[in-house]
Amino acid sequence: MLRQVAEGVLIHESEFCRSNAVVVQGRAGVLLVDPGVQGHEMACLANDLREPSRPVVAGFSTHPHWDHLLWHPGLGAAPRYGTARCAATVRDRLSDPGAKARVAQLIPPDIVEQVPLDLLGLITGVPAGTARIPWDGPQVRIIEHQAHAPGHAALLIEEHGVLVAGDMLSDVLVPMLDLNAADPIEDYLDALLLLEGAADGVDVLVPGHGSVGGADQVRARVDRDRAYVHALRDAQVSGDPRIGPSATYDWVSGVHERQLQHLARRSERDGTHG
Repeated sequence: MLRQVAEGVLIHESEFCRSNAVVVQGRAGVLLVDPGVQGHEMACLANDLREPSRPVVAGFSTHPHWDHLLWHPGLGAAPRYGTARCAATVRDRLSDPGAKARVAQLIPPDIVEQVPLDLLGLITGVPAGTARIPWDGPQVRIIEHQAHAPGHAALLIEEHGVLVAGDMLSDVLVPMLDLNAADPIEDYLDALLLLEGAADGVDVLVPGHGSVGGADQVRARVDRDRAYVHALRDAQVSGDPRIGPSATYDWVSGVHERQLQHLARRSERDGTHG
């Protein structure tokens, strides 16, 4: 069910990992960002948009991970965008016949049958350096960075004071680094600086997963994520509640441990720590 979070901006929360689809109302229809995960949820979203006749006129994927690249026939055939680097990454990863089978192996077994992959990743990259999504609606600024995944984008809907953060600034998931990057720690810290710089005038924060936050939450979550990344970098014990006994998802502690181990191996190999 759609829920309004700001004037002209609504969200639809998935059962999977509290994923947030974002709907932005335009003149002739809506922009749909990261539309969802399970087929029945996207069909419900399509129906919710159909009732008041709000056709989807553009889509956007914030980054090239499977749960942000999905689509449903009921949403129509509008152009779907991502950053140029995101789209190039998707093309590369889905270029061979076995790609979708590999993606299916990444999906939790209890929902894999409910995740439609037919329209996976059919996105067009906007030209590198494009400042805004090309569509007939409120200006949506693209804030590209390289944290979490190549060509990741946060979106700033300045007219409505909404920051759509993609897989950043979550209250239920710790920062998940792109461990294949040359410098995942610095990439993440640089991205947090960009998001912090966009905080002025933001009244609503929508993370890719987790709770919507108010005006005070952008900097609070940036600070918490920065503290977590610093602790990772320095191989310190983290007191982050997202991996403690009160964590929303117990598997997040496993992600944390894998990140620690990977960075420790990298430091040992490069002779940069200890």
